Amino acid sequence: MDLLSGKWTMSVINALMSGVLRFGELERAVPGINTRMLARTVKELEERKIISRKPHPTVPPTVEYSLTEKGLALKPVMQALQAWAVANYHRAQAEQS
Repeated sequence: MDLLSGKWTMSVINALMSGVLRFGELERAVPGINTRMLARTVKELEERKIISRKPHPTVPPTVEYSLTEKGLALKPVMQALQAWAVANYHRAQAEQS
């Protein structure tokens, strides 16, 4: 659980479930995150072998991020959490009415 405890960790992993993203694309895919926090989050996830970082020798330099096998193994967990959130959101809305 400690691997996934950061505020932005699940959002970054969820964004990468759709495939390979460059840093700017990843930043746009995670609303509310700032550049510094995204850089810290992807570095931590890379150290934990959940995402991989692939730099390209271009001008300006580009870097692509993708999920590793370990990261892809989180897909059913993420789907279950999303299903739970949707079900409970609708339930909470019904209870407030």
